Amino acid sequence: MEDRHPIGDMVETVMEKLKGMVDVNTIVGAAITTVDGITIIPVCKVNFALGTGGGDFSKKPNNDNNFAFGNASGVTITPVSFLVVKDGNIRLLNISTPASGTLDRLVELLPEVVDKLSDMIGKRKEESDFEEE
Repeated sequence: MEDRHPIGDMVETVMEKLKGMVDVNTIVGAAITTVDGITIIPVCKVNFALGTGGGDFSKKPNNDNNFAFGNASGVTITPVSFLVVKDGNIRLLNISTPASGTLDRLVELLPEVVDKLSDMIGKRKEESDFEEE
């Protein structure tokens, strides 16, 4: 069995602690249902950073008494939107800053465009089924 250095153990511990702080429920929150039957689901953006470093200052092998370790970490959780479900319709309400570029705006509008295309295709299918009868 290979000897582990204490720095590796410390980095592993820090990563486990960060992992415990940020899970899927942090990004997509618990659904909230109003008395009107509207369901609201919060969506957040999570950023986290981790910097670690260390060194062995002993000239003797396997001497764990002379090592140094530093760690800096941070987590930012920013609410960005809400999914609103009402009467079987789903709508995305953004609360973040407006899109800064064309691609960002396209990504914002994509759910709405997909809904409209689905409605159009459904109507055309109904019309063609009606004409065939």
